[in-house]
Amino acid sequence: MSTHGPSDLLDDAEREHEFSEELVRLASADNFRDVAGPGPGYPTAGGGRVRTGVFYRSNGLRLTHHDATELGRLGITGLLDLRSAVEVEAHPDVAVPGAHWHHHEVPGIPLDDLAGLSDDDAADEVMRRVYRGFVADPGARAAFAGLFRHLAEAEGAQLFHCTAGKDRTGWAASLLLHLAGVDDDTILADYLLTNERSAGTRKKYLAMVAEGLGPEKVEVYERVLVADETFLAEAYAAVELAYGDRTAYLREGLGLDDEVLDALRAKLIG
Repeated sequence: MSTHGPSDLLDDAEREHEFSEELVRLASADNFRDVAGPGPGYPTAGGGRVRTGVFYRSNGLRLTHHDATELGRLGITGLLDLRSAVEVEAHPDVAVPGAHWHHHEVPGIPLDDLAGLSDDDAADEVMRRVYRGFVADPGARAAFAGLFRHLAEAEGAQLFHCTAGKDRTGWAASLLLHLAGVDDDTILADYLLTNERSAGTRKKYLAMVAEGLGPEKVEVYERVLVADETFLAEAYAAVELAYGDRTAYLREGLGLDDEVLDALRAKLIG
């Protein structure tokens, strides 16, 4: 039987809400990488490779002056922010020399859901709902459509990101690699690479959980801090149910015409 009284329960709720807000503020750039993959770029179905130095992906841009300068040297002209207005207000992007900021807001993990996680099953369902939303939510589809049109039309290298660089950013990157003709096993491996790149940030987040919410909550919150094959599969299943395949999702769900898709392929494939 719980020994919590009403005031204790209120304190627990307040602590969880404070933690969920802190997740928004604690962003770094350890998940910054080239969409093309490490090395010379992922191989494509046509025998080529994904062109490097064109599109970059990242988590939140909490950059030092040195890091911002280094990004500027990559020729990045656009910072495409997929975060919510609340996330942007909590932690605006650090300016990168020569790059202009653009906002394409995609719903992420709702703070209320993040604050109320009770067990692994609840965490899994929150993440599955987020990934289904990339396909089913009209606002999310409009934002991804705006992102891809911008990537197709913009001059210079482009960097898109969200807070953790794994869900909204991961979905966008997976679609770009699919469009380039990269096989699904490679796309999945690239998606899961977030877990390696962001290990340091995830360790910090989980230390916050242990200190602020208790060690028993660490495993629960870890579920929302990792990239997981089942989450990506949830989005794929939603695509199949609503559109049949990812190409139809891009065309019908996002409203992208041949001009945009061909322009993206031309940029992506070396």
